[in-house]
Amino acid sequence: MQTLEQWLSFIEHLHSKTIDMGLERMNKMIKKMDIKFDVPVFTVGGTNGKGSICSYLEHILQVQGYKVGVHTSPHLIRFNERAKVNGQYVADEEFCKYFEEVEKARGELTLSYFEYTLLAILKLFQEKHLDAVILEIGLGGRLDAVNTVDPTVSIIASIGIDHTAYLGNTREEIAWDKAHIYRHNKPAICGDKNPPETLISYAKEIGALLEINGKDFEGIKTGDNSWNYAGPKWKLNDLPLPSMKGVYQINNASAALAALEAVEDQIEVDRSSIETGLKTALLSGRFQKIQSKPEIIVDVGHNPHAAVQLAETLKANPIGGKTYAVFGMLSDKDREKVCSIMGSCADCWMVCDLPGERGGKAEDLQKCLIKEGVADDQIKIFANVEYGLQNALKTARSTDRILVFGSFVTVSAALTVLKVPVL
Repeated sequence: MQTLEQWLSFIEHLHSKTIDMGLERMNKMIKKMDIKFDVPVFTVGGTNGKGSICSYLEHILQVQGYKVGVHTSPHLIRFNERAKVNGQYVADEEFCKYFEEVEKARGELTLSYFEYTLLAILKLFQEKHLDAVILEIGLGGRLDAVNTVDPTVSIIASIGIDHTAYLGNTREEIAWDKAHIYRHNKPAICGDKNPPETLISYAKEIGALLEINGKDFEGIKTGDNSWNYAGPKWKLNDLPLPSMKGVYQINNASAALAALEAVEDQIEVDRSSIETGLKTALLSGRFQKIQSKPEIIVDVGHNPHAAVQLAETLKANPIGGKTYAVFGMLSDKDREKVCSIMGSCADCWMVCDLPGERGGKAEDLQKCLIKEGVADDQIKIFANVEYGLQNALKTARSTDRILVFGSFVTVSAALTVLKVPVL
């Protein structure tokens, strides 16, 4: 393999399952490749808000002068988005170098796409002599490959219903699974203000140092442009609002600050770095405003929990004209529930087919919206996001809003059409 594309094609077809939960293969490879970190590791999980928390941590630490590696998933447009060192996406040739190391070490062992790429990224981070490592848990916690790396501090952003085929059908089951990223005698941050008892009891059972949003730390908006953070030791008043929009972003920023506060004896940050980090942290697809006339907003929200937050943010940011929703969801997501939450948030709907085995059909979204009281003549069906977005752009006036949401796949297609680079 000479190119990143060739490597990724090889990796994609190596294992029999796209998603194969379990830690046995990763633990073997971690040992074989001698992957370990002697710097603070921030592991970030949860249903929604993970990416935002990673971004806040990354920017605050980098402003302070630390060299930081960040792994997130999935990517929107290019695989390189999954790994950053000091704010820069890792180059193709570096990925190829570390894929070669994984290939040499694995022998006859087959690895999933996520395991293979994660191992390469971890080895790359190890050899970059970083000051901090930030790892996003993609799915759940207990059996996610990232959970083979022992964290210095673990953060669960929020707990909602998603990935039910792997994590369970209730918040209690899902919270228990996610809580397995917590460790004995290590800070365990929970950004959800109402965590299920299963999370609390598991943290107590293993002796994790649990801190819960609203109980042990909290962020409260105090004005149009300011908020206060209060933690076990830190009291930070009149902080600037996070640059990322959304009614939930103060909660995400608070969880990030709680994690930094919990490990201040290992990695210090000052108020100036916190303020600058909050103001500069940006992430594609999180209520991201692309343009003003008409306003274009893209949001990767793809489950009921995210839909509630999106609906609240739209309500808090009204416009004078109509809202055109360009909407596509994967078939294994709770489309009915999302439609019930979002049905009243748009005047016109451009529902779109999504590609791939998991790609949902526009006709299914149409049926869900009609069931929620959306008139049939308010809904148009499109074969892909590109056609739906182009129709919205032709129709919308300068005072209107175009909202693109429902999946990373949907937002990725829109960013490509609009020629907007990933942040």
